[in-house]
Amino acid sequence: MRKTLENILAALRDQETPLDANALDRIIRARNRELRGPVRAVAKKKLLPFYQRVKEEYPDLWRSWDIDGELEALLVRTLRMKPMRTASGVATVTVLTKPWPCSSACLYCPNDVRMPKSYLADEPACQRAERNWFDPYLQVALRLRTLADMGHTTDKVELIVLGGTWTDYPREYRFWFMRELFRALNEAGCKDAQEASIAQRSTFYERCGIVRERDDLTAFARTEQGKITRGESSYNQAVRALYGENPSWQAAGARQEATLADVEREHERNAHAEHRSVGLVIETRPDCITAHSLTEMRALGATKVQIGIQSLNQDILDANDRRTSIDAIACAFGLARLFGFKIHAHFMANLYGATPERDIAGYRALVGDKRFLPDEVKMYPCALVDGTGLVKKWREGTWQPYTEDELIGVLAKNMQVTPPYVRVSRMIRDISSHDIMTGNKKVNLRQLVDEELARRGTAVAEIRTREIGTQGVDLGDLALAEFPYETTVSSERFLQWVTPDGKIAGFLRLSLPKADAIAAARAEAENERGAFGSAGREAIPPESENASHQAARDIAPASEDAQSELVPRSAFPLSAGEAMIREVHVYGAVAALGHASTGAQHTGLGRKLVARACDIAREAGYERINVISAIGTREYYASLGFEQHGLYQQKRL
Repeated sequence: MRKTLENILAALRDQETPLDANALDRIIRARNRELRGPVRAVAKKKLLPFYQRVKEEYPDLWRSWDIDGELEALLVRTLRMKPMRTASGVATVTVLTKPWPCSSACLYCPNDVRMPKSYLADEPACQRAERNWFDPYLQVALRLRTLADMGHTTDKVELIVLGGTWTDYPREYRFWFMRELFRALNEAGCKDAQEASIAQRSTFYERCGIVRERDDLTAFARTEQGKITRGESSYNQAVRALYGENPSWQAAGARQEATLADVEREHERNAHAEHRSVGLVIETRPDCITAHSLTEMRALGATKVQIGIQSLNQDILDANDRRTSIDAIACAFGLARLFGFKIHAHFMANLYGATPERDIAGYRALVGDKRFLPDEVKMYPCALVDGTGLVKKWREGTWQPYTEDELIGVLAKNMQVTPPYVRVSRMIRDISSHDIMTGNKKVNLRQLVDEELARRGTAVAEIRTREIGTQGVDLGDLALAEFPYETTVSSERFLQWVTPDGKIAGFLRLSLPKADAIAAARAEAENERGAFGSAGREAIPPESENASHQAARDIAPASEDAQSELVPRSAFPLSAGEAMIREVHVYGAVAALGHASTGAQHTGLGRKLVARACDIAREAGYERINVISAIGTREYYASLGFEQHGLYQQKRL
């Protein structure tokens, strides 16, 4: 390993640029041919962790290599694994909440009792969560370590919280989960404290008797999972049997509670920590979005919501037992936008009752109807998984997966109409092929769609296609372009830095709320009824809602009343005359906080975007402008003249 690394350093000194993949491969293969006997072959993925270990534990050897900052940067760029992991400008860490009853029962939704609703144990993020007992601290700490070993900078982190429906969990658990996420970031810069916490938590779960090895987990869930597959039990019943009646999980759950004040203390630390949250995403359903739930999410530090839309055809929603309405979805979009959240919509093709033509029309409505217009989309096909209600429909012959040509055709047409302010984040779930009974199993589905678009000669405007990624950028070539559009509650301005060939180096989302929409939302928030708040809830049959929530209470009683006043139910934090910056994002390889980057970060592009947004809002007659800042970006916006004002940072215009 040492000799291989020294050969790489010598090559870097010679050419003074990062080695391309072929040059690196030649060095590694040549060294492997020299090895004899029982010595294991050198692998690329082990080189960077080896270098980092030498630098930390064997300083004399490291100094003998005479590595300055520039050479080290070349080495990291050469050895970095999966550079696109941080090409968007931040390190993304996905975490999952623990298995818990769900207040819905959609026809297509997986029922893996080892996971929170809708997720499967073989998905990569799910495997990491299960191996770490679904502990948020352990998930974050160990994921950051892995990313660092791969050569990624991890001081700017976007946290993505997945797992069923967020508000189905007891409030104390939600607060505890968030506190531990931020605690993990805050302790990431202190190795001793982090190692002690990891050891302490691991010992605790082991003493509770919660298994985490694959075979043990399979055995643990086998009986109840079999009942679900045979139609003898529901997911909620199985979860109650496995976890609610299990002393090991009860012992762990007894310590999983906190208050909002506990979360805020970690927030204060994170605002100045070495590893900061620059985004926090929470997954939920449209019928669970109210002024109260959004206020709580914002108080916890959230900046984006993932909303499971799935379809904009009411009969398809009904056929799939998706207990919501189109009006409720529209209300959720409007309220989330007024609160300043980025809106990440999930849209599924090939649901029960769907056709390619209706999927195309539904997606056109999603990105074209003023009631919706998401900022980001997951656009993936429905997958048939054993144990779901959809299996019966398939066996009856009333549902069939689209052919590959049909599916690619749908996705390609949808990409064609996606506006330039929308990012299509993915087209498939990370579901293992052996879990899919029939339908698309190709992990390169997006590539196939891109090839079809290229064959058609069709230009695509959506953001991900245009990101500069890990490329460098010539600031002199950038132009500031503005894309205006209207929603039912606001006038939106999408500001973007673009290259001459249309690539995007950074952008800002500015929302200019309509006064009547603010007034209506404020009035509805006072009683959590009507257009903004309870419309989605009223779409759920009371008996179904009560039964599902009773299943949750059977595991661990929620204490909503005990802490409900921590976040007032009637809260609506916005006033007329206030504009909202919903997102600022600059691309390029992640740069450490306060340091230069080879991409577009830390070059003043974000500052100029904010300045232009302030000018637009002032010219439109707004007196103040808010920004839905993440905890770790408060310091940045303070430097731009923003002051803390309730749930946001605000600046007078």
